[in-house]
Amino acid sequence: MPGLARKMDPVPDHGEESYRGSGRLKGRKALVTGGDSGIGRAAAIAFAREGADVAISYLPEEGADAKEVIALIEKEGRTSIPLPGDIKDEAWCRALVEKTVTGLGGLDILVINAGRQQYREKIEDLSTDDFDKTMKTNLYALHWIAQAAVPHMPAGASVITTASIQAYQPSPILLDYATTKAGIVAYTKALAKQLIERGIRANVVAPGPVWTALQPSGGQPDEKVEKFGEDSDFGRPGQPVELAPVFVLLASQEASFINGEVYGVTGGKGVG
Repeated sequence: MPGLARKMDPVPDHGEESYRGSGRLKGRKALVTGGDSGIGRAAAIAFAREGADVAISYLPEEGADAKEVIALIEKEGRTSIPLPGDIKDEAWCRALVEKTVTGLGGLDILVINAGRQQYREKIEDLSTDDFDKTMKTNLYALHWIAQAAVPHMPAGASVITTASIQAYQPSPILLDYATTKAGIVAYTKALAKQLIERGIRANVVAPGPVWTALQPSGGQPDEKVEKFGEDSDFGRPGQPVELAPVFVLLASQEASFINGEVYGVTGGKGVG
């Protein structure tokens, strides 16, 4: 910890060279939490290449990765707002929304993606401090950010959360993480029923094994990292860029009749 994509071997593909946009989000204004690396980075790059301005939040110690993302967003001629801070802090969660709205002039795509995953072999090893940090990062921050953002979001806006196959097929060493991911599914489905009355859609993306900095920075034991994703139908983990098109779809008006859904990108493992 912290997880830096630049130190990974092999380096993940977030779409830096491979993602091509087609103007599907032209003029939109997005906030992506955990936008420095992994799935959040892939979504941020894709959004910019589809024509959106993008604010990204990240831990200050992950600033080196974040600078690369900001440069890629600005290379597309889009505005980018860097938001270094810790989302376990309620005041910061509310402040980052305000900074996004002020800096971009609005907000109509909200991706709540940042997460904490630290494995513990036995229940006795999972301390209250561990449990608290995972809950605050993965669930409390989701609520604080959504609560602050929704009043700024117009009809036609989109909220996208990141859950996991762990919500449906939990690993024994990820008690707290799996619990939060199941909570994200339930929270988003309930939120979707509320927000649709305002014309705002809310949906979930549930990844399977995806090669991100979350895994080798304490998310899995080393021996599992070495074989990570081998049990997918493809015999490999997914790359972050392979999730980007799903985020773009859910953010776009092409998803105008999609609400309260869980989109699994699991390499064949399925969700539900």
